[in-house]
Amino acid sequence: MRNRKFVVLASLSFALTCCFSTPPRMQAQRKAAPSTMAAIDPYLMDRDAEVAMARSAGPNSVSSGAKVLVLGRHGYETAVEGKNGFVCLVGRSWDAPKDSPAFWDPKIHGPICLSSPAVRSYLPIYLKKTELAIAGRSSTHIEAAIIDGLAKGELPTPEPGCMSYMMSKQGYLNDIDKGPWHPHVMFFVPEIDPKALGAEGDDVPLAAGEDKILHFTSVDVPVSRWSDGTPDTYLQSNRSASSGKNGEMKADQAALIEKAAGPQ
Repeated sequence: MRNRKFVVLASLSFALTCCFSTPPRMQAQRKAAPSTMAAIDPYLMDRDAEVAMARSAGPNSVSSGAKVLVLGRHGYETAVEGKNGFVCLVGRSWDAPKDSPAFWDPKIHGPICLSSPAVRSYLPIYLKKTELAIAGRSSTHIEAAIIDGLAKGELPTPEPGCMSYMMSKQGYLNDIDKGPWHPHVMFFVPEIDPKALGAEGDDVPLAAGEDKILHFTSVDVPVSRWSDGTPDTYLQSNRSASSGKNGEMKADQAALIEKAAGPQ
């Protein structure tokens, strides 16, 4: 996918998700993010609502047997015990790059279901970020601590089989889409230039983003339906919008995703 840059909202180390980066003109219109978390309260959700949103990230055959984590005042807590090795949760804004204006945005919700390898070798980084955020650390301090933890071997790097489902219509990933992106499956692989995967080509049915801080590359493969079985009509609305001067998604990008998704 040519000319794409990605923000891991989860760099999440945990991928909350990969989204298109904010255009410079939009960045200039936004205020700088606060340096630290003002209070935990704006980030907390109703427990049952958070469980439902977390589970909506994956197909029912996966999420129904997954462990579910919810955010509490002192970090993530187990709300539902699992039996299949997957973990579902709703990621928050502090998984964004440290300079993102949305780093402390309480609107950000990234539902995600992680495979067992991702739970072991990817989730710990996001949970560490959460711990530091709640402790009042700045975005710069959080990034530095993660880099240090990786260098010392105290934090893991993605192992084979690291992947996640991000198929929820309930997410809010950025102020451009004002909601979810597209239903997709995300794979985490050892750091590699997306060009080596062919991701720059307009006819390639995937998107990839390299995280030079966490030393992995995320590969997004769009799918045709959300976890509730409904088609990705958001794709068609974006393609229509792209024909106008204010469209946020280029027509060629929308067409590519449609090709990757297959027949509706």
